[in-house]
Amino acid sequence: MVHRACSLREESEMVKLRTRCLLMGDAAVGKSSLCHIFHSEGVQFQRSYNMTAGVELVTKCVTIPESGHSVELYLVDCPGKDLLAEACEKMWGEAWLLCLVFDLSSEQSFHSCTRWLQRVQDHCLGSTVSGVLLGNKCDLEERRAVQTQEAQAWAQAHSLDYYETSAKELDTSTAPLLRLAQTCLSLYEQSCERTHSLVS
Repeated sequence: MVHRACSLREESEMVKLRTRCLLMGDAAVGKSSLCHIFHSEGVQFQRSYNMTAGVELVTKCVTIPESGHSVELYLVDCPGKDLLAEACEKMWGEAWLLCLVFDLSSEQSFHSCTRWLQRVQDHCLGSTVSGVLLGNKCDLEERRAVQTQEAQAWAQAHSLDYYETSAKELDTSTAPLLRLAQTCLSLYEQSCERTHSLVS
């Protein structure tokens, strides 16, 4: 069975899902570093990197506590330059989750979230895209330019969950991953309910 957001395989009571998630945001906000710490589970922090010029794919399997269900997230790390993003858009594929990232020490990167969200919505032909807004680099508190309340209000207005993270700290990075997995499971369950209501 293939769901719009996920591919499904069932083994007894346990549900395993797969879904694609776009990582969007301006250049240098830390998307690639977050992908690296997601993948390595905090074992390694990427201290130097080349700016993403194409689409990079990282997979991460997330187990939802107390349920036994798991979601394999295909994280699509997208370039943060508009021209590069436009050139790579055809490689985004069919994405139903969004991880929108900005730098807490850069007000401009926060304001750019509106543009990135619009680009994703246009790519998905106006369909609602669920996901999270991440304020990255929360370890740089002395350089903070975007306040928590402002970012939370923006996220709520666009039906996104808000988290503050640091690519240097795994503890702050696991919660948004779990939320994305829970959102995927919720979308799947809603699809099952709609299918059941049609055939009953």
